[in-house]
Amino acid sequence: MAPSDLETKAKEAFIDDHFELAVELYTQAIALSPNNADLFADRAQANIKLRNFTEAVADANKAIELDPSLAKAYLRKGTACMKLEEYETAKTALETGASLAPGDSRFANLIKECDVLIAEETEEQPTKLVDNAPKDAPVPNNLTPAVDLHSQGTTVASAKPKYRHEFYQKQDEVVVTIFAKGIPANNVAVDFGEQILSIEIELPGEEPYHFQPRLYGKIVPSKCRYTVMSTKIEIRLAKADNLNWTSLEFKKDVPVVPKANMSSGNQKPTYPSSKPKRVDWDKLEAQVKKEEKEEKLDGDAALNKFFRDIYRDADEDTRRAMSKSFIESNGTVLSTNWKEVGSKKVEGSAPDGMELKKWEY
Repeated sequence: MAPSDLETKAKEAFIDDHFELAVELYTQAIALSPNNADLFADRAQANIKLRNFTEAVADANKAIELDPSLAKAYLRKGTACMKLEEYETAKTALETGASLAPGDSRFANLIKECDVLIAEETEEQPTKLVDNAPKDAPVPNNLTPAVDLHSQGTTVASAKPKYRHEFYQKQDEVVVTIFAKGIPANNVAVDFGEQILSIEIELPGEEPYHFQPRLYGKIVPSKCRYTVMSTKIEIRLAKADNLNWTSLEFKKDVPVVPKANMSSGNQKPTYPSSKPKRVDWDKLEAQVKKEEKEEKLDGDAALNKFFRDIYRDADEDTRRAMSKSFIESNGTVLSTNWKEVGSKKVEGSAPDGMELKKWEY
């Protein structure tokens, strides 16, 4: 069936309130015509009706990417972001759409609604933070250990996601790691919203991977960044507020707890001798690495450090090759080529003038 026929049937299904069917038909049409911005914008509208708001934002973003002048894509994004309580992001999208369609009153009405909600949120936020914070709230550690997120809330991905992901946080940022090996950078798309992270990985012949959580706290999109590596995708989220994230994803039943502020007028005076010294762990780690790098070793110690450095910075196949060759050759061969040693046993080789013998028990 041609994409135009599928699009016509999808619109008919939408008019008849068969929104799930409309999404399915739009999906089929997109598979045949992946560069059609209208299809993504219209599927976003159907997803909004199904209350699939994160999917709707992703579709609207794709439509905007394909056609930045498509006003209805900004309308869909603004509507979905408002439902997700992303009012600043919604307002930005709606203002752009209004500039493209000045005669459409829907943009002006929604922008006014955003202004009201933003004002209410600004007024209520400090009270919420104080009420939810325990009186004796401890100061969180600068670095929180990695946490597996398979059980932390629902995501757009399936129940068994294709790629495992973890996160840890520092005082001013949250680092999310997607363990996806050998993914070309051109096949990865990451979009940052006010409180939304959207990750999409598309590989030829495979189902696209989507991870679009609503984040625990707000971020600063302009300061966020990501890096595609050989074994993983590392995403750094710049925190907008000084909060300790107890999870990556937002949950209504989990209170947002600010880091303890010791500026109260009732606190006891402190003196230089009793004031705890704050440790800059990032600086300490950098200093240790610098000292290790500059350390001068001789003989076997220098050789062992050289091999440790190779193993530490190597990829998985190189490490497997080094371990296999060293063990099977009784410590006489060390190879970094897995293709060479992976399919055969590595025989030992003695130095010149010496003979290799097996150990007899």
